[in-house]
Amino acid sequence: MSKNREQIPQEFWRGIEEFNREEFYACHDTLEAIWMEAGEPEKRFYQGILQISVGLYHMSDRNWRGAVILLGEGIGRLAYYQPDYLEVNVEKLLEQTSHLLKALQAAGPEKITDFLDAKIEKPKIVRIAE
Repeated sequence: MSKNREQIPQEFWRGIEEFNREEFYACHDTLEAIWMEAGEPEKRFYQGILQISVGLYHMSDRNWRGAVILLGEGIGRLAYYQPDYLEVNVEKLLEQTSHLLKALQAAGPEKITDFLDAKIEKPKIVRIAE
């Protein structure tokens, strides 16, 4: 499932950079603008990344419920795009996000602050090698 490199909006890569710098709110704003204009199947793909980004934002804001719900929805939405799509290693993103989601669920809302530690690995979006 690939698309020509020149067809991928530059704003998408800016959003991915923001995601990887853990600027989740900025990533949401950047990707939401292209998500709203996109057609399928890109629209659903952008939405999945947006949901993971917002879930991570909720986690940083100590909103356990919001984090768990949106991480789960993002995982479900992106499952279709495995192993990669639009030059993104979707499989790796889903593996990392699923691991974090399971840990959050096991810890429960009382332990959300444990996940604010910089040592807790947050998902990163990896570009596939050409």
